[in-house]
Amino acid sequence: MGLTTKPVDHTTTEEAIASIYARHRRRRPEFVWVTSPRAAMPFLDGLPTHEDLRRPQFPWPLASDIAAGLSQLRSDLEADYTEPPADRPAPKRKKGDPWPVLPPEQALAAGYPFREVLLQGVRNDLFRRLSSVYLPVRAALGPVPVGWYGHQDAYWMAFADVLRRLGLTPLRRQHEFETWAALTRAGGWWWPGEHRCVLVERPVTLRTDPLFVEYGDGWAVH
Repeated sequence: MGLTTKPVDHTTTEEAIASIYARHRRRRPEFVWVTSPRAAMPFLDGLPTHEDLRRPQFPWPLASDIAAGLSQLRSDLEADYTEPPADRPAPKRKKGDPWPVLPPEQALAAGYPFREVLLQGVRNDLFRRLSSVYLPVRAALGPVPVGWYGHQDAYWMAFADVLRRLGLTPLRRQHEFETWAALTRAGGWWWPGEHRCVLVERPVTLRTDPLFVEYGDGWAVH
């Protein structure tokens, strides 16, 4: 899903984002669609950067509210995780040391905690794959405001979904989860402003080895 070039579902994407705006007490925004991240740049003036969000301010910009709300949602989705019974003792390691990275089959065979297997094999692996695409694209733009990556944010969604499907976490905040899941399945990059949201169509070509990403207006990163 995160590497798809399937066209964006405009209706589903707009409804999901409107729901996120409503949760943070904002009205439905004007939606501006562009064909590439480069084409979005003229519409992003005045939106906050990550540096802006680190400075105390009131009222907080919408991007700050969304980031804080999403962070809490992700924490809640993983709260009260239940580790399945182990069929073998976990290997010893020094307290505080990270688990060595292993393929899922080897990690299971070695007795890793199941949550660690899922972290390495689902969330972290997807993050590496997807960030290897969106980070070079973002770097090619230069400094950009705070935004989200739609289908390329699938790494955390997939991890939370696996935990829920396996019954390892309780079903918390179902509506919010479904809203972000719908946005991940349907959308691409987006930048939220107080009254206007700028959205990007997905690329028409995406190859990873070597990286080549091309959008409908011809703008490409490779």
